[in-house]
Amino acid sequence: MGKQNVAVVTDSTAYLPHDLRQQLGIAVIPLNVIWGEQVLKDEVDIDPSTFYRRLQSDKVMPTTSQPSAGEFTDFFRQIAAQEETDTIVGVFISSFLSGTIASAEAAKGLLPDLQIEVVDSLSTSMGLGFQAIAAAELAQAGGSLQEVATAAREVYYRTHLLFVVDTLEFLHRGGRIGGAKRFLGTALKVKPLLELEGGKIEAVEQVRTKKKALERMLQILQERRDGREVVAAAVVHANAPEPCMELKAEVEALLEPERLYMTEVSPAIGTHTGPGTLGAAFYTR
Repeated sequence: MGKQNVAVVTDSTAYLPHDLRQQLGIAVIPLNVIWGEQVLKDEVDIDPSTFYRRLQSDKVMPTTSQPSAGEFTDFFRQIAAQEETDTIVGVFISSFLSGTIASAEAAKGLLPDLQIEVVDSLSTSMGLGFQAIAAAELAQAGGSLQEVATAAREVYYRTHLLFVVDTLEFLHRGGRIGGAKRFLGTALKVKPLLELEGGKIEAVEQVRTKKKALERMLQILQERRDGREVVAAAVVHANAPEPCMELKAEVEALLEPERLYMTEVSPAIGTHTGPGTLGAAFYTR
Protein backbone atom coordinates (compact mmCIF):
# COMPACT_ATOMS: atom_id res chain seq x y z
CA MET A 1 0.00 0.00 0.00
CA GLY A 2 1.38 3.44 -0.90
CA LYS A 3 1.68 6.35 1.48
CA GLN A 4 -1.60 8.06 2.28
CA ASN A 5 -1.78 11.72 1.30
CA VAL A 6 -3.24 13.02 4.56
CA ALA A 7 -1.76 12.40 8.02
CA VAL A 8 -4.26 12.45 10.91
CA VAL A 9 -3.17 13.51 14.38
CA THR A 10 -4.92 14.04 17.70
CA ASP A 11 -4.03 14.77 21.34
CA SER A 12 -3.60 12.51 24.35
CA THR A 13 -7.02 13.27 25.85
CA ALA A 14 -8.62 11.03 23.19
CA TYR A 15 -6.76 8.14 24.87
CA LEU A 16 -7.33 5.81 21.94
CA PRO A 17 -6.44 2.13 22.41
CA HIS A 18 -2.78 1.73 21.34
CA ASP A 19 -3.35 -1.03 18.78
CA LEU A 20 -6.04 1.06 17.09
CA ARG A 21 -3.75 4.08 16.91
CA GLN A 22 -1.03 2.01 15.29
CA GLN A 23 -3.44 0.38 12.85
CA LEU A 24 -4.81 3.74 11.73
CA GLY A 25 -1.49 5.61 11.90
CA ILE A 26 -2.81 8.30 14.25
CA ALA A 27 0.01 10.29 15.87
CA VAL A 28 -0.64 11.87 19.27
CA ILE A 29 0.63 15.09 20.85
CA PRO A 30 0.57 14.93 24.67
CA LEU A 31 -0.99 17.54 26.93
CA ASN A 32 0.96 18.48 30.06
CA VAL A 33 0.16 17.42 33.61
CA ILE A 34 1.80 19.91 36.00
CA TRP A 35 2.47 18.42 39.42
CA GLY A 36 4.31 20.75 41.77
CA GLU A 37 7.62 21.49 40.03
CA GLN A 38 7.22 18.66 37.51
CA VAL A 39 5.83 19.00 33.99
CA LEU A 40 4.79 15.51 32.87
CA LYS A 41 3.79 14.64 29.31
CA ASP A 42 0.39 12.95 29.42
CA GLU A 43 0.75 9.25 28.53
CA VAL A 44 4.52 9.66 27.90
CA ASP A 45 5.88 10.50 31.37
CA ILE A 46 2.84 9.35 33.33
CA ASP A 47 0.24 6.66 32.69
CA PRO A 48 -3.23 6.39 34.30
CA SER A 49 -2.36 3.78 36.97
CA THR A 50 0.68 5.76 38.18
CA PHE A 51 -1.35 8.97 38.03
CA TYR A 52 -4.27 7.71 40.18
CA ARG A 53 -1.95 6.06 42.70
CA ARG A 54 -0.11 9.34 43.17
CA LEU A 55 -3.37 11.32 43.26
CA GLN A 56 -4.50 9.32 46.32
CA SER A 57 -1.37 10.07 48.36
CA ASP A 58 0.07 13.37 47.09
CA LYS A 59 -0.68 16.52 49.08
CA VAL A 60 -0.15 18.67 45.97
CA MET A 61 -2.92 18.53 43.38
CA PRO A 62 -1.99 18.49 39.67
CA THR A 63 -3.11 20.96 37.01
CA THR A 64 -2.91 20.73 33.22
CA SER A 65 -1.77 22.82 30.28
CA GLN A 66 -1.91 22.55 26.50
CA PRO A 67 1.14 21.94 24.30
CA SER A 68 2.78 25.24 23.30
CA ALA A 69 2.73 26.62 19.74
CA GLY A 70 6.44 25.69 19.57
CA GLU A 71 5.73 22.08 20.57
CA PHE A 72 3.01 21.93 17.92
CA THR A 73 5.36 23.36 15.28
CA ASP A 74 7.93 20.64 16.03
CA PHE A 75 5.19 17.98 16.13
CA PHE A 76 3.68 18.97 12.77
CA ARG A 77 7.13 19.08 11.12
CA GLN A 78 8.01 15.67 12.54
CA ILE A 79 4.75 14.12 11.27
CA ALA A 80 5.22 15.65 7.81
CA ALA A 81 8.75 14.16 7.60
CA GLN A 82 7.73 10.78 9.01
CA GLU A 83 4.68 10.34 6.81
CA GLU A 84 6.27 12.00 3.77
CA THR A 85 3.34 14.35 3.33
CA ASP A 86 2.69 18.08 3.50
CA THR A 87 -0.99 17.59 4.42
CA ILE A 88 -2.17 17.12 8.02
CA VAL A 89 -5.58 17.05 9.71
CA GLY A 90 -5.38 17.64 13.46
CA VAL A 91 -8.46 16.79 15.56
CA PHE A 92 -8.13 18.13 19.09
CA ILE A 93 -9.86 18.59 22.45
CA SER A 94 -12.70 21.15 22.65
CA SER A 95 -11.57 24.77 22.60
CA PHE A 96 -13.94 25.35 25.56
CA LEU A 97 -11.95 22.91 27.71
CA SER A 98 -8.35 23.62 26.65
CA GLY A 99 -6.11 26.05 24.78
CA THR A 100 -4.84 23.18 22.58
CA ILE A 101 -6.73 24.40 19.48
CA ALA A 102 -5.27 27.92 19.87
CA SER A 103 -1.72 26.49 20.06
CA ALA A 104 -2.32 24.30 17.00
CA GLU A 105 -3.68 27.27 15.02
CA ALA A 106 -0.67 29.40 16.03
CA ALA A 107 1.70 26.63 14.85
CA LYS A 108 -0.22 26.33 11.57
CA GLY A 109 0.45 30.04 10.98
CA LEU A 110 4.19 29.40 11.39
CA LEU A 111 4.22 26.56 8.83
CA PRO A 112 3.14 28.02 5.47
CA ASP A 113 4.83 25.13 3.63
CA LEU A 114 2.38 22.62 5.13
CA GLN A 115 -1.37 22.28 4.53
CA ILE A 116 -2.81 21.88 8.02
CA GLU A 117 -6.50 21.71 8.87
CA VAL A 118 -7.24 22.11 12.59
CA VAL A 119 -10.55 20.56 13.70
CA ASP A 120 -12.13 21.63 17.00
CA SER A 121 -13.77 18.37 18.10
CA LEU A 122 -15.95 20.21 20.66
CA SER A 123 -15.37 17.05 22.67
CA THR A 124 -12.73 14.96 24.44
CA SER A 125 -12.09 11.37 25.52
CA MET A 126 -13.72 8.97 23.05
CA GLY A 127 -16.01 11.71 21.71
CA LEU A 128 -12.77 13.12 20.29
CA GLY A 129 -11.50 9.61 19.58
CA PHE A 130 -14.44 8.76 17.31
CA GLN A 131 -13.71 11.84 15.18
CA ALA A 132 -10.02 10.98 14.88
CA ILE A 133 -10.87 7.38 13.91
CA ALA A 134 -13.35 8.48 11.21
CA ALA A 135 -10.80 10.94 9.81
CA ALA A 136 -7.99 8.37 9.80
CA GLU A 137 -10.14 5.72 8.12
CA LEU A 138 -11.02 8.11 5.31
CA ALA A 139 -7.37 9.21 5.02
CA GLN A 140 -6.34 5.56 4.57
CA ALA A 141 -9.03 5.24 1.87
CA GLY A 142 -7.42 8.14 -0.03
CA GLY A 143 -9.63 11.05 1.10
CA SER A 144 -8.55 14.64 0.44
CA LEU A 145 -7.68 17.17 3.15
CA GLN A 146 -11.20 18.64 3.17
CA GLU A 147 -12.92 15.25 3.00
CA VAL A 148 -10.90 13.95 5.94
CA ALA A 149 -11.57 17.08 8.03
CA THR A 150 -15.29 16.95 7.15
CA ALA A 151 -15.47 13.27 8.17
CA ALA A 152 -14.28 14.26 11.65
CA ARG A 153 -16.66 17.21 11.96
CA GLU A 154 -19.70 15.20 10.83
CA VAL A 155 -19.18 12.56 13.53
CA TYR A 156 -19.58 15.28 16.18
CA TYR A 157 -23.22 15.86 15.23
CA ARG A 158 -24.06 12.17 15.69
CA THR A 159 -22.15 11.65 18.96
CA HIS A 160 -23.49 11.49 22.51
CA LEU A 161 -21.18 11.35 25.53
CA LEU A 162 -22.36 11.05 29.14
CA PHE A 163 -20.40 10.43 32.31
CA VAL A 164 -20.82 10.07 36.07
CA VAL A 165 -18.28 11.56 38.49
CA ASP A 166 -17.86 10.61 42.14
CA THR A 167 -17.51 14.27 43.09
CA LEU A 168 -17.60 17.69 41.41
CA GLU A 169 -14.59 18.79 43.47
CA PHE A 170 -12.04 18.14 40.69
CA LEU A 171 -14.06 19.85 37.93
CA HIS A 172 -14.71 22.83 40.19
CA ARG A 173 -11.09 23.18 41.26
CA GLY A 174 -9.82 22.88 37.67
CA GLY A 175 -12.26 25.51 36.37
CA ARG A 176 -13.90 23.05 33.92
CA ILE A 177 -17.22 22.72 35.74
CA GLY A 178 -19.37 24.53 33.15
CA GLY A 179 -23.12 23.94 33.50
CA ALA A 180 -22.57 21.39 36.27
CA LYS A 181 -22.02 24.36 38.59
CA ARG A 182 -25.67 24.30 39.56
CA PHE A 183 -25.12 20.91 41.26
CA LEU A 184 -22.50 22.32 43.66
CA GLY A 185 -23.61 22.33 47.28
CA THR A 186 -25.94 19.35 46.95
CA ALA A 187 -23.34 17.21 45.25
CA LEU A 188 -22.01 15.63 48.45
CA LYS A 189 -25.17 13.55 48.71
CA VAL A 190 -25.66 12.76 45.04
CA LYS A 191 -23.84 11.47 41.99
CA PRO A 192 -23.83 14.04 39.18
CA LEU A 193 -24.69 12.78 35.69
CA LEU A 194 -23.00 15.05 33.16
CA GLU A 195 -22.58 15.32 29.40
CA LEU A 196 -20.41 17.02 26.82
CA GLU A 197 -22.64 19.31 24.81
CA GLY A 198 -21.51 22.08 22.48
CA GLY A 199 -17.93 21.58 23.62
CA LYS A 200 -18.74 22.21 27.29
CA ILE A 201 -19.56 20.10 30.33
CA GLU A 202 -23.26 20.37 31.07
CA ALA A 203 -25.43 19.05 33.89
CA VAL A 204 -27.96 16.35 33.00
CA GLU A 205 -29.35 15.14 36.33
CA GLN A 206 -28.32 14.43 39.88
CA VAL A 207 -29.02 10.92 41.11
CA ARG A 208 -28.89 9.49 44.63
CA THR A 209 -26.43 6.64 44.10
CA LYS A 210 -23.76 5.76 41.56
CA LYS A 211 -25.62 2.58 40.60
CA LYS A 212 -28.79 4.55 39.85
CA ALA A 213 -26.79 7.25 38.03
CA LEU A 214 -25.29 4.60 35.73
CA GLU A 215 -28.73 3.06 35.13
CA ARG A 216 -30.09 6.49 34.25
CA MET A 217 -27.10 7.13 31.96
CA LEU A 218 -27.90 3.95 30.02
CA GLN A 219 -31.59 4.95 29.75
CA ILE A 220 -30.63 8.35 28.32
CA LEU A 221 -28.18 6.79 25.86
CA GLN A 222 -30.95 4.49 24.62
CA GLU A 223 -33.35 7.46 24.26
CA ARG A 224 -30.77 9.43 22.29
CA ARG A 225 -30.00 6.49 20.07
CA ASP A 226 -33.65 6.69 19.01
CA GLY A 227 -33.59 3.40 17.11
CA ARG A 228 -30.67 4.38 14.84
CA GLU A 229 -27.79 2.04 14.03
CA VAL A 230 -24.77 2.59 16.28
CA VAL A 231 -21.51 2.70 14.33
CA ALA A 232 -19.29 2.69 17.41
CA ALA A 233 -19.60 2.95 21.17
CA ALA A 234 -17.05 3.29 23.94
CA VAL A 235 -16.90 3.00 27.70
CA VAL A 236 -14.25 4.89 29.64
CA HIS A 237 -13.12 4.86 33.25
CA ALA A 238 -10.84 6.69 35.65
CA ASN A 239 -9.25 4.01 37.84
CA ALA A 240 -12.43 1.88 37.83
CA PRO A 241 -11.73 -1.06 35.47
CA GLU A 242 -14.11 -3.59 37.04
CA PRO A 243 -17.25 -1.40 37.05
CA CYS A 244 -16.26 -0.36 33.51
CA MET A 245 -16.24 -4.00 32.35
CA GLU A 246 -19.81 -4.33 33.69
CA LEU A 247 -20.78 -1.10 31.94
CA LYS A 248 -19.25 -2.39 28.71
CA ALA A 249 -21.47 -5.50 28.77
CA GLU A 250 -24.55 -3.35 29.39
CA VAL A 251 -23.69 -0.90 26.60
CA GLU A 252 -23.08 -3.79 24.20
CA ALA A 253 -26.46 -5.38 24.98
CA LEU A 254 -28.33 -2.06 24.86
CA LEU A 255 -26.83 -0.28 21.85
CA GLU A 256 -25.60 -3.26 19.76
CA PRO A 257 -22.73 -1.21 18.30
CA GLU A 258 -20.76 -2.43 15.30
CA ARG A 259 -17.59 -1.63 17.28
CA LEU A 260 -17.12 -1.23 21.01
CA TYR A 261 -14.02 0.20 22.71
CA MET A 262 -13.03 0.28 26.36
CA THR A 263 -10.39 2.76 27.37
CA GLU A 264 -9.12 4.85 30.26
CA VAL A 265 -9.50 8.52 31.03
CA SER A 266 -6.09 10.09 30.34
CA PRO A 267 -4.27 11.79 33.24
CA ALA A 268 -4.88 15.20 31.63
CA ILE A 269 -8.64 14.60 31.84
CA GLY A 270 -8.51 12.62 35.10
CA THR A 271 -6.99 15.72 36.75
CA HIS A 272 -10.38 17.38 36.21
CA THR A 273 -12.84 14.50 36.61
CA GLY A 274 -11.16 12.69 39.51
CA PRO A 275 -10.94 8.93 40.12
CA GLY A 276 -14.01 6.70 39.88
CA THR A 277 -15.43 8.48 36.83
CA LEU A 278 -17.32 6.24 34.40
CA GLY A 279 -18.58 7.32 30.99
CA ALA A 280 -20.10 6.03 27.78
CA ALA A 281 -20.25 7.48 24.30
CA PHE A 282 -21.60 6.41 20.92
CA TYR A 283 -22.28 7.72 17.46
CA THR A 284 -24.91 6.67 14.95
CA ARG A 285 -24.85 6.11 11.22
